[in-house]
Amino acid sequence: MRFGFGVLRLSSQAFWTMTPRELAAALPRPLSHVAGPPDRSTLAALMAAFPDHADGS
Repeated sequence: MRFGFGVLRLSSQAFWTMTPRELAAALPRPLSHVAGPPDRSTLAALMAAFPDHADGS
């Protein structure tokens, strides 16, 4: 979001209607400093730390 709003100066509508492919094409290269997806244990820890609540909180 910081890149879309701050660097690309996109409106909210333009940012949220971008496809992942469009956003990837706008990102600078190389992306070696960007972390990949979390592994299963990291994801499980995040899910435990930040559970979804049925009441919306």
